[in-house]
Amino acid sequence: MTPPEELVRDHTVYACVTGSRAFGLATSASDTDRRGVYVAPTPLFWRFEKPPTHVEGPAEEQFSWELERFCELALRANPTVLECLHSPLVERVDDTGRELLSLREAFLSRHTHTTFTAYALSQYRKLEADVRRHGAPRWKHAMHLVRLMTACRDLLRTGVLVVDVGPDRDRLLAVRRGEVPWAEVEAWMARLDEESARAVSRTPLPEVPDTARVADFLFRVRRDSALGPYPHDGAARRPVSGVPGR
Repeated sequence: MTPPEELVRDHTVYACVTGSRAFGLATSASDTDRRGVYVAPTPLFWRFEKPPTHVEGPAEEQFSWELERFCELALRANPTVLECLHSPLVERVDDTGRELLSLREAFLSRHTHTTFTAYALSQYRKLEADVRRHGAPRWKHAMHLVRLMTACRDLLRTGVLVVDVGPDRDRLLAVRRGEVPWAEVEAWMARLDEESARAVSRTPLPEVPDTARVADFLFRVRRDSALGPYPHDGAARRPVSGVPGR
């Protein structure tokens, strides 16, 4: 089996910086979070042991998804994956990656409201638990939750996912520093939740994502890989026709 780090090294089609640096919320102490998408060569799927759906590393703060898994998560409106796809800080992209980026709107649908809201609720409950136990939330997590809820509301209103926080930067960083009372942060979150709920009825987003368009893209990528060289042996693949031995 091809080592996971080689899949990332040799077959990445898209890589970007995410997290605070992509959101416009970086400070001098911020890490550089890198995310990517690799295409495992199709012949690797013909073995009993399949390629990994994701790989952590090889560098610190690096995480990559295999293309199919990435597309599955994006079609489900996974917030982390969608934000990766819309990062303004692209570090590596080839022709396949550019086509993936051209499909960004195909992944977006009204499902984003359900998915983002469910994620936000789970994070809010964790913050509430912190307040009960320690008297205060984890302020960095509170900041990012407000940021995510703002992105969800704006996406529903405009049909466009914008990752950079823009003019909200100073206020969000004040939340991170614990300078905004928790009651005020809660009120901000409640207002964003209400505004998102109202935006759903008027959103330009389609009811469901364009799964057929994404599936066609994935099929072509797999087909082209199957007809190309085998990994590591340099031998050209020829189309298979008929049944072997006949």
